[in-house]
Amino acid sequence: MIPIRLEIQGLYSYREKQVIDFEQLTAAGLFGVFGAVGSGKSSILEAILLALYGSTERLSDRGEKNSMLNLQSEELLINFEFQSGKNNTKKYLGRYAAKRNPKKFEEVKPAEHTFYEKVADSWEPIEAKAEEIIGMKKEHFKQTVIIPQGKFREFIDLTPGPRAEMMKELFGLERFDLSGKTGSLLKVVREEKIRLETQLAGLEEITTQILEEKTQTLQSQKKEAEELALKVQLGETKLKHEEGLLQKSIQLREFESIFQTLSLKRPEIEEKRQLHKEFITAKTYIKPFWDQINDTQKEFEKYSTSVVDCERFKIRYESEVKELEEEESELKEKNQQRPQREAKIRDLKKVLEIKRLQKNLDEANQKLENLKPEIETKRNSQENLEKEILDLEKQAEELSSPDIGVLSELQSALRDWGNWEKDKKQLSQTRDLLLEEIQAVKNKLELIETKIPKSEKTLETWLKTQKNLILKLENERDKLMQKQGLTAHAHLLEDGKPCPLCGSLNHPHPLESEAEKAEIKHKNEEINREKDQLETILTLIQNQKENQIHLENHAANVNSKNADIQKIEVAFDSMQKMLSSHGISNEEELKTKVGSLSQAGKMKDKLQNEIKTLRQTWSSQRTNLVEIEKSFQAAQLSQNSIFSSISSKKEEIKDPTFCKPFFEKTADQIQATVLKVEADIDEAIQLLEGKQKVLREKREAQASNLASLKNFKELKTSASDKLEKLQSEFEVQKAAHGFLDNDALIRLFEHSLDAEKVDLEIRNFDQKIAITESRIKELKAEKGVIEFDEALFSALKNEVTEMKTLSESAQNSLLLLSEEIKQIKVQLESKKSLLETFGTLENRENNLKELERLFKGSGFVKYVSSIYLKELCNTANVRFMKLCKNSLSLEIDDDNTFWVVDYLNGGRRRLLKTLSGGQTFQASLCLALALAEKVKSLNQADQSFFFLDEGFGALDRNALRVVFETLKSLRHENRIVGIISHVEELQQEIGVYAQITLDPEKGSQVNYSY
Repeated sequence: MIPIRLEIQGLYSYREKQVIDFEQLTAAGLFGVFGAVGSGKSSILEAILLALYGSTERLSDRGEKNSMLNLQSEELLINFEFQSGKNNTKKYLGRYAAKRNPKKFEEVKPAEHTFYEKVADSWEPIEAKAEEIIGMKKEHFKQTVIIPQGKFREFIDLTPGPRAEMMKELFGLERFDLSGKTGSLLKVVREEKIRLETQLAGLEEITTQILEEKTQTLQSQKKEAEELALKVQLGETKLKHEEGLLQKSIQLREFESIFQTLSLKRPEIEEKRQLHKEFITAKTYIKPFWDQINDTQKEFEKYSTSVVDCERFKIRYESEVKELEEEESELKEKNQQRPQREAKIRDLKKVLEIKRLQKNLDEANQKLENLKPEIETKRNSQENLEKEILDLEKQAEELSSPDIGVLSELQSALRDWGNWEKDKKQLSQTRDLLLEEIQAVKNKLELIETKIPKSEKTLETWLKTQKNLILKLENERDKLMQKQGLTAHAHLLEDGKPCPLCGSLNHPHPLESEAEKAEIKHKNEEINREKDQLETILTLIQNQKENQIHLENHAANVNSKNADIQKIEVAFDSMQKMLSSHGISNEEELKTKVGSLSQAGKMKDKLQNEIKTLRQTWSSQRTNLVEIEKSFQAAQLSQNSIFSSISSKKEEIKDPTFCKPFFEKTADQIQATVLKVEADIDEAIQLLEGKQKVLREKREAQASNLASLKNFKELKTSASDKLEKLQSEFEVQKAAHGFLDNDALIRLFEHSLDAEKVDLEIRNFDQKIAITESRIKELKAEKGVIEFDEALFSALKNEVTEMKTLSESAQNSLLLLSEEIKQIKVQLESKKSLLETFGTLENRENNLKELERLFKGSGFVKYVSSIYLKELCNTANVRFMKLCKNSLSLEIDDDNTFWVVDYLNGGRRRLLKTLSGGQTFQASLCLALALAEKVKSLNQADQSFFFLDEGFGALDRNALRVVFETLKSLRHENRIVGIISHVEELQQEIGVYAQITLDPEKGSQVNYSY
């Protein structure tokens, strides 16, 4: 996770909206956030935690969250933009907002906590929470990325169980928890083993001995089956021959029966043969003449009927043509009057136009009559307004105008008088409060100075003396510890033998370990007391510096307030001099003067506004009058134009006598007359055209009928001649073929005989009877057919059937036995395979039982966690041994408990809790950096971020320098480190930082070093 931008408003001391631009800060690799105690430095970390996890470190999640809202703010708003995900490639925005209840100040409404992801150039809301986005819980985030006050050494202080659980969650070690998977596999193996045992129990009776017995039985049954099959084959051959004779005997009887039936049908066939012959002769030679005679007779009758019809139509057409010619003559005469009727219609239309123009003329006259009095009224109103405007202008000239500049200056003075008195009073009260606070701060400083020993001049000299004293005591302790290290060799000393260290033969005063241990313990207690005293001195120095800063700030504020009061007094004196020039000495006189000037100005303004209003009214009425006069002139022009048009239209009328009565009628009546005449003219034209068309059609039909009459007469004569010729030829053909009876011949023509069918029936009969006679002769000539005995055939058939049944039974028995042998072989192979698998499963069950015992109770996870912790410890030791000058190193035992290896005491181990405050800070820093490095590697990120708010005040100058060098070296490892501190030495060393200051009115303010 890499921070980009943080917006804070309404959180703790952040009254106004402040922005922390992390992009510039993180670009330096190492940056700081500095400020006095209580300025709001640590609130930055709490804002990040709120934006990510919705809770803070300082206040609990129940009830106390209401206190985080600034007492002078109505709203809390935090926007935190950051990078996260694989290699920190995705951008996210965490937003946390809360508002006070407007009706109840102490109550804060539930907060809104949302996340957004940047897609293209817009923020899209997402459902994911911080645990999913960053990949760790809040507790782990506070131990590896952002470490707030009081939480820096939390990882060290964890007991082995929670520490291992943290490693499990951080690095996903739950994948090594194989106990569940092992149990599942063991369960599957046991179930498979039970299944195999069940299958083997069913195959227990299947043996090779049974297989051999079944094989021998199969051989004997196979021999018997072959003998039966041979007998059946011989019997079937004989039976097949007898069946052939049976079929031929049956065929002989059938053919003899068919021959008898055909002999009975022969007379009927001969009769049909004679009828067919006569029918064919009549149809071939005589029937064509008979058909032609009938067709010609029908044509003659048809032409005779057509001649009669045409004669009748001839008479009717002559009558209709004559009638149509008379009607055509009448319509032609009516249409010849069309020009005179159209001229009268045109005159009537002019009468209509004259009546319309007369109506417009009446309207124009009425409009002129209406406009005359309105114009007169408007002119009188204009004259009255002009007189009123002149009177008001005279009144305005008589009133004197106040000086606008003087009035404005006096009004400004009156307004400033009250504001300056109010500001001066507030500034005086604020200055008095600041002076009281200055005195209180001075008292605190005097109290701090009373705590300085008489032998020391200042706290700084006291601090230096105390550090020298601690250094002296630590040197004495180191010497004692070195001596104690030599006591490990004291037991090797023997009288008369050289010392293994110095080679001396005399050992007058050997070291005693117990005395040295007591002295070292006493010295450590003395050092701890002096270090506590050093902490007290540092606290006093810090309090002194804070009070001095407060004193300087209050003094600067008092000077600022005095300067503001002085400015107000100078401005007040300048204003009073100006008022004296106008004869004003106090505020009441100023108010009276401003009121009188304002009243005179208001009176003149009122008159000017009235004049302006009257002028606007006059202008508006004048415009209206001009418009009305224009309308009057237009009406006059329209009147003259209409009168001229009426005279012109009257002159254009061709028949005034005809039109005179119509001037008394209405326009609708005249229009109806015009439409009626026009419709009558159009109807006459259409009727004439229709009659002419019908007449042409009738004449054409008449001509066609006359032509048809002539044609039908000719066809009738031709048909009569043809009919006589055909009848003569018909009689000749009858005599030639011996058909003397005309009625018998006609019946033959009308007979429904199907010649082809009868012919086919005769030919089939002849063919069938010939084949039957031939087949009977062939069967009687064949040996054994006439002598065939059905009783002997039935006996042979039963004998063969019985032998086939015995053979099939033997074959079925042989087949079942073969299948049984095959099944036994398959079962034997299956039994062998199951026994092999069962042995394999027994081995796997034993192995899985052993693994289950090893993985039980997350033992393997704890083992992997201890490996991760040891690797973490080794990574931390690279920095920690450098910080402590190779005198100490960290170690972790099999129970995941941290120990310190003390190389100044012979490399012996002691608990991590025995380290001093500064050494504990160094160890915690190294472990935190190592943990952050592992998390960076886990997230596959090029950069990692580490924010620290802890412990620099507990380090001496040398330790602080070493720690600072360590932090600076992290930039070469592509690590970003942020430090929150009030230690001035760090601020001097770090070039890029954010400075947090607490303004009494605006709250916490953020400034930058660049």
